[in-house]
Amino acid sequence: MQVDLLAGTAYGTAAMPLRQPTILVFDSGLGGLTVLAEMTRARPDARIVYAADDAGFPYGRLDEATLVGRVLSVMERLVERCHPDLVVIACNTASTLVLPALRARFSIPFVGTVPAIKPAAELTRSRLISVLATPGTVARDYTRDLIATYAGACHVTLVGSTRLAGLAEAALKGEAIDDAAVLAEIAPCFVAKDGARTDVVTLSCTHYPLLIERMRRLAPWPVSWIDPAPAVARRVTQLLGPAMPRLAEAAGEAPAIFTSGAGISGPLRIALAGYGLTQITIEAIPLAN
Repeated sequence: MQVDLLAGTAYGTAAMPLRQPTILVFDSGLGGLTVLAEMTRARPDARIVYAADDAGFPYGRLDEATLVGRVLSVMERLVERCHPDLVVIACNTASTLVLPALRARFSIPFVGTVPAIKPAAELTRSRLISVLATPGTVARDYTRDLIATYAGACHVTLVGSTRLAGLAEAALKGEAIDDAAVLAEIAPCFVAKDGARTDVVTLSCTHYPLLIERMRRLAPWPVSWIDPAPAVARRVTQLLGPAMPRLAEAAGEAPAIFTSGAGISGPLRIALAGYGLTQITIEAIPLAN
């Protein structure tokens, strides 16, 4: 029996391939690169494919039924093309909604990325924690259930940022972004209450760690920032078994697949190469009107 990442929910049974495993890391855009970096370190033996549904970005603008349908249709194409042994949904907005449908449709294991509320509640001393997420993740019953289950003794501030994911993508593409714009998005996370202050912020969108150094610099006071990527990598290793050193040399560089590719500029290609993504292909899957 498996336990869903950070949430404590049981599901399915995982396979443990003896050959070189293929891991598909999927996101709506570039935020999943933070998870890809951890996966590359944790699984040097694996063939890792990065897939960005940039034609659908940002997922927060899609209603729930449209989002479920979109992710299922894109995943159909990606699974047929890549034949992964395991898929990481490196997107909180999708994970908090689409995982049950994905697990019902496909027989391969899916690892989701969900708000790290349990670790935040265990880490905090002030009992004031904040969940910095997209509006879609903030609105999910899944997120509120995690709070009720694991953070009942805490004061939890839910912050649904409308701009931070886009700012993170712009920064990765080499575009200038204003400190004031970033500060405006993170400022609601910092709460003072009854002589105590927020001391833990969970980054509940994989885009946000792309701006972590800037957020640390702009924060009104120091806090612990929880990046879910290391926990995702640990969960994948639990499911696939230990990395096999004899396969590490065969892993090679990770290919990247985009469903649009419209925003792939020269600076972005350089940034992607820094993550080992030099083989970039387009699997055109337009977003239906």
